[in-house]
Amino acid sequence: MKKLLSLFLILFSVQFTYAQETNTLPTKSVYVELGGAGLPYSFNYDFRFDKTKMDSWGMRVGAGGYSVSEGESFFSIPVMVNKLYGKGPHYFELGLGATFFAFSERVYDNVSCYYDQNGQYICNESTSTSDFSFILPVDGSPSIMGTMNFGYRRIPVDGGFTWKVNLNPIFNNNGFWPLYAGIGFGYAF
Repeated sequence: MKKLLSLFLILFSVQFTYAQETNTLPTKSVYVELGGAGLPYSFNYDFRFDKTKMDSWGMRVGAGGYSVSEGESFFSIPVMVNKLYGKGPHYFELGLGATFFAFSERVYDNVSCYYDQNGQYICNESTSTSDFSFILPVDGSPSIMGTMNFGYRRIPVDGGFTWKVNLNPIFNNNGFWPLYAGIGFGYAF
């Protein structure tokens, strides 16, 4: 009876250890990316559709943007479907998606400055929104930029610090730019 109980405990502990190892695959990650699909920068969440394999199809969703006091602002939402190829911790990443973005830009068309009767210097300015371009000309705001992804991603097999380097060609109805790139740092879990 003791032998049977010992055998059962050994098999149970091996099974429990195996179950823990299969459940700890870092199939999710959060990271900040400079350049890349978020355009200037973005904060992203990436996950695998198949939680039992790292080298599988997945998706990333992010948000990025900026605002400066002179009326300029930019907001982007990158969405991309991607596939990882390779074995941990080294993966080749291939993806296709779109980045939705909106912007406002204040441009001074005509500035007239003068001294008033009290000696104060006053400037009257007329402003308008100019034609915006982010590497490629953009027809207006809001807009969509198509994005591709070819890159290297390092994901530790037990999770933790992850990083990636990508070539991100971008395109829209005004053209194609193949040499846009990005770099990202984050945490895989």
